[in-house]
Amino acid sequence: MGWIKHRDISLFVATCIVACAVQAQTYTIASPDKRIAVTCKPAEALYHIQYEGETILADSKLGVVRADEDFSQNLRPVNASAPVLVKDPYIMLNAKKRSITYIATKRVIETQTASGKKMNIIFQVSNDGVAFRYKFPEKSTDVKKITADATSFHFNEGARAWLQPKTEAQTGFEHTNPSYEAHYQMDIPTGTPSPGPNGWVYEYKINFPQAPEVFTNGKPTLNPESTLPWKTPWRIIIIGDLKTITESTLGTDLARPAKKMDPSFIKPGKASWSWVLKKDDSTVYSVQKRYIDFAADMKWQYCLIDAEWDKRIGYDSVKLLAEYAKQKGVGLMLWYNSAGSWNTVKFTPKDKLLTHEDRLREFGRLKAMGIKGIKIDFFAGDGQSMINYYLDILEDAAINQLLVNFHGATLPRGLHRTYPNLMTAEAVQGYEMITFNQRDADLAPAHSVMSAMVRNAFDPMDFTPMNLYKIPRIKRVTTAAFELATAVLFLSGIQHYVESPDGMSHVPEYVKDFLRKLPDSWEDVKFIDGDPGKLFVVARKAGSAWYVAGINGENREKQLTLDLTFLKNKKGYLITSGSAVGDEPSFETRKVVLPTAGKLNIVLNGNDGFVAVFE
Repeated sequence: MGWIKHRDISLFVATCIVACAVQAQTYTIASPDKRIAVTCKPAEALYHIQYEGETILADSKLGVVRADEDFSQNLRPVNASAPVLVKDPYIMLNAKKRSITYIATKRVIETQTASGKKMNIIFQVSNDGVAFRYKFPEKSTDVKKITADATSFHFNEGARAWLQPKTEAQTGFEHTNPSYEAHYQMDIPTGTPSPGPNGWVYEYKINFPQAPEVFTNGKPTLNPESTLPWKTPWRIIIIGDLKTITESTLGTDLARPAKKMDPSFIKPGKASWSWVLKKDDSTVYSVQKRYIDFAADMKWQYCLIDAEWDKRIGYDSVKLLAEYAKQKGVGLMLWYNSAGSWNTVKFTPKDKLLTHEDRLREFGRLKAMGIKGIKIDFFAGDGQSMINYYLDILEDAAINQLLVNFHGATLPRGLHRTYPNLMTAEAVQGYEMITFNQRDADLAPAHSVMSAMVRNAFDPMDFTPMNLYKIPRIKRVTTAAFELATAVLFLSGIQHYVESPDGMSHVPEYVKDFLRKLPDSWEDVKFIDGDPGKLFVVARKAGSAWYVAGINGENREKQLTLDLTFLKNKKGYLITSGSAVGDEPSFETRKVVLPTAGKLNIVLNGNDGFVAVFE
């Protein structure tokens, strides 16, 4: 996933494995509001995109190569459908918006090679961006392989980029990379050489991954394969300003509709979690009982018990904890090692989920124990078999009414629409890294802004935010108000908080009340202000209330005048940093009545934040 800026127009690029081409004719597909236009030139295997008449992507290459045929050149058009309007209303339980209607112009261009092999190019252009994919419509029982991807994105000269480098597979802790845990390279010229061997690889936001996307030195190390017919996933490009990107739902618009399942067990919420601050030694009965009490006191729905619970506590005692938690109105989540030959991690439980039969046995046992969900860690990248493993887990978890959190994992790629029991996924350099070393703590302000704006654009993100007091052996550079704001800015179906019972005891009661009443899911979002890596302010709606939050990613004071005209004359309250000096979390709160002009003035210190609530 990358974010590119040219003048005042921004592009959010999300990719998969796809292509496009046709012959002598050119084909144009315009958005419903006519502001975006895509032109495909088949004879040259090129496409370009314009926004309000200005070229956003210059002629860019299209095409893929199969082992049995080259679909990246010398295609000729057979037929092109007339533009049709696509309309797809749907509901999301775990996203930036609840009721969503995707509207786009669709056009299908049918092509074939000189030998007569067919490929359809499918374009869908909405008011907020462009999506395209390929379909091989012929029928075949023998397996076809994609061996090369010719697709490119030709950005205009002077474009700037905010991109995340992808780590090399089978590197890192116990050979657990890639898991999208890297800091963004910010405000760099497009075309900047990669600092590593893999080049810039965008964080994929795709409809339904069917192929591995692991590339080394520009060459695929694994080839996607399938019988025919075969649809490749979507490539998605959001086009517009920061407001467009922040409010877009293209990542779920193009995902497959929700699988049929009983939705009664799918309950977003918040969770206590001991491991992030207290590490392995906290996985004992007494500490987990205390964290259950902590969750109950904070009106949080879940408590996560991390690695080695099967050895340090045991199944029978965890069942007792689950029964105790139920009495307190809290559900338990349990950690698992994804296992397999792809990593050397020894933490248990492991080797419990590798087959359908294993999963049904283990998940059935958890359901009988009263467990509400699972956190599965240390996956093996984006290969086709691994993607299928994710899907199999989600299917079998749903059968046993278990919620799922993927950790050390790939990006969700819109899967939380298809599988509503997918609550969240890490796929980010999250808060646990801040607890490990000072460098990550020092980078946290700008990294948090980028994570909220880019990584969290479509998919739930298990960043595990919000430390309001202290981190052992680490000096936090953000204010407590910054940390509080991330509870609103970051989207996750289950938000696992860093803060401990001890730390929360140092927090004013009005801050605790804010966290107790914080909604578990959102209905709408509005972009208020922002600059990649420097500032992010959004408003989120739940019921009749709007929650406004912002964080300053730079260590300098900023005076903000926020345009909240959609909330004019509304009453509410504001929580900001206080003036107290020392280790105690410093907050101030005051009542706010927005004037008719709807403007709110706020001063943020360096690495600071705020929250406001209006009803």
